Parts: sequence; C-alpha cells; structure tokens
Amino acid sequence: MLDSRRSEILKALIEEYIRTGEPVSSQAVLDLSGLDVSSATVRNDLAQLESYGFVTQPHTSSGRIPTHQGYRFYVDHLSPERLRQTTRNQIDKFFQQVHRQISEVLRDTSTLVSELTAYPAVVVGPAAANEVVTDIRLVPLGGTVVLAVAIAESGRVYQEFVDTEVTVDRDTLETAERLIAAAFQGNPLDKPEPDRLATSDLPAMVRRIIRPVCEQLAGHATGPREVYVGGTSQMASLWSDLSMVQHLLELLDEEAALIDLMSDGTDGLAVRIGPDLGDESDLAVVATTYETPSGSRGRMGVIGPMRMDYRRAIRVVERVSEGLESSFEAHQ
Repeated sequence: MLDSRRSEILKALIEEYIRTGEPVSSQAVLDLSGLDVSSATVRNDLAQLESYGFVTQPHTSSGRIPTHQGYRFYVDHLSPERLRQTTRNQIDKFFQQVHRQISEVLRDTSTLVSELTAYPAVVVGPAAANEVVTDIRLVPLGGTVVLAVAIAESGRVYQEFVDTEVTVDRDTLETAERLIAAAFQGNPLDKPEPDRLATSDLPAMVRRIIRPVCEQLAGHATGPREVYVGGTSQMASLWSDLSMVQHLLELLDEEAALIDLMSDGTDGLAVRIGPDLGDESDLAVVATTYETPSGSRGRMGVIGPMRMDYRRAIRVVERVSEGLESSFEAHQ
C-alpha cells in the first residue's frame, strides 16, 4: 500500500499521461499534484514508485509513464468524477424519449455511450433464458408458414418464421395460438407449462402447429445473445499501432469474444486492464451489468487503450446503465 503522498504523485502522473500520451516529468508531477514538497522529494518518490513497478521510464532522459500495475492501483483507489449537468441531462433525455423495441434501444445505447466517452462501446443484450413471456401471437403468412411472435416483460419481441409443413387455416391457427399463449404466459421462453401443451386430445392439425412453434421459440433461450457495437470509427485515433486496430476489428467481429470481453464472471462494475484480459496488449475495458424487470441481465461498457480516462468512462457507463434499467421499468 502506498502512503498518501506517493498515491497523489502517482495519480497526478497517470492523469497527465492520460491527457497527453507523453512521458511525464517530475516537475510536471510536482506542479499538478499541488503537494508542498521539494522537487527532490518528488524525484525520490518517483524512483520509489518505479522500484514498486507502478511506473517506468521509456528512456533514461525522459519522464515516466504508468505500468499496468500503476493503472490498476489508480483504478482501485480513484473516485469516479461527477458528470457535468449537460451530460446527465443528455442521458436522461435519451431514455425519456425511448419508445422503441428493446433491440433498437440497445443499439442506440451503444452509440450514446461511445459519443459520451469517445471510446468504442459494446452493449450485450440480456439472456433470453430468463425472459418472462407476456403474450404470444401467430400470424399466417400463407401456405404452411406462420410468424410466431413472443412478447416479453422487458419489451423484447422475439420472432420466428415457422414452417408447420401443413396448410394453416385461421380457425386452427387461433386454437393453436390460444394454447401456446396459455402455456408461455408468465413463464420463461424455454419453460412453458407442459400440462397446457398436452396434445393427445387435440386435432392433428393443431398438434402439427404447436410442436414446431414451441420448439423454435424455446430455442431463443440458448441462442446467441444480441451484441451491439458503437464508435468503431474512433479506433484509429486511439491506437497508433495499426496492428492493434486490426486486432480489435477482428475481435469486434466475434460475438462470443465480445461477450467474454465485457464480462469478468461477476456482476456489477468491472475494470480490466491489459494482462487482466489475458492479453498483454494495450487494451482496457470498463463494463457493468444492467437488469431487466424480469431479472434477465446484460452487460455494457467501453473498450479503450490502457491510457483511458477511467474516471469519466466509469461514471458514464454506470449512469447509462441506471438509465437503461429505469427505461425498462417505465415501459413495462
């Protein structure tokens, strides 16, 4: 554990490096820290911080830059900044005007977070397994195909084109819809009430509709989660190393990898830096959990270089997560 003076020196160095991207001199640290000490004391403390592994000196005559360990200490001990009122108003206004399907909201939220932080943002949709169904509709599309629509408590709409392999008339479809809706309502997508789907006494045509519709709707519970990415155009300005940009572009194309990147296996806020991600490259992630009224959870956050403005990124991600949850509750 660092004493308060060295903590302040490390904080001043990291925040200046985040701002400029250039090695920070001892004189700059002294000026920025506001400490009433001599320049010799600051130089000695920086040497001590270097011996602890918190900072390093790229060249003998240059200033110092933070290491992964330095960033880790800084993040674990910082207080997130208070967002300006204009930023808070922008977030509140965004969610007050939300009257769209949840998929559109999640997509637009990724854009909002990227605009507010200037980093690429990722929003992972909530798992469908816990989504509680409020209604089911079956829409005839002609011939043997019907559109099965499931509406969840969160406002999410699941749609499946189902080939029943039999020509469907309206009366038969209405009977099947009524039975399927009764089985799913108030239950997760993958756990309809089996007693309500007992088909032994039903006409064969109704049974032919119920089986494939239920199977395809239940398939959403184990299907891929929605992933939305905003702000990818900003990557070239964040990383000077083009190979790093290429690596991230490849990563953003892999939904499973993005979901893993956003989650550290725990709920709530997580800040992972460089080696924390199993990757020694210049990468950091700030992410948190959001929850729908039905208890289904998703993740959202930003991806940036280790020289990320963690104070702002943390506060934006937390505030937007709160707004997203409030919007779900308001539009149930």
